[in-house]
Amino acid sequence: MIKYQREYNLSSVEFVEVLMKSTLAERRPVNDLEKISKMLSHADIIITARDEGKLVGVSRSLSDFAFCTYLSDLAVNETYQKSGIGKMLIRLTKLEAPTAKLILLSAPKAVEYYPKIGMKKWEQCYVLDNISDLK
Repeated sequence: MIKYQREYNLSSVEFVEVLMKSTLAERRPVNDLEKISKMLSHADIIITARDEGKLVGVSRSLSDFAFCTYLSDLAVNETYQKSGIGKMLIRLTKLEAPTAKLILLSAPKAVEYYPKIGMKKWEQCYVLDNISDLK
């Protein structure tokens, strides 16, 4: 049985392990534990899914708890995918800030997943990677 909970002190090593066992490691700094540690310590909402204590899924979000919550990382071990864990992690994240709009950028392999669970697609997203790109 999968146990879900809000966690305040998720270890960098555990987080990297679940990123590596999902497809999200391709787009995260898994070889930079200092950056991973900062990502975790500055997150406002971390919800985990554990199977007999083993981390099998995680959602990591930034939120103002009123207007918007940015779900930055949604990772589920590939062995556990298609069992409802991702959807439950999203549900529990939303419940932590129920009045805030939940926003995320989809990984390329997950683009078709989010509309299936009821999320609306928006085309108006922009990203600035480097300050030197700002004109």
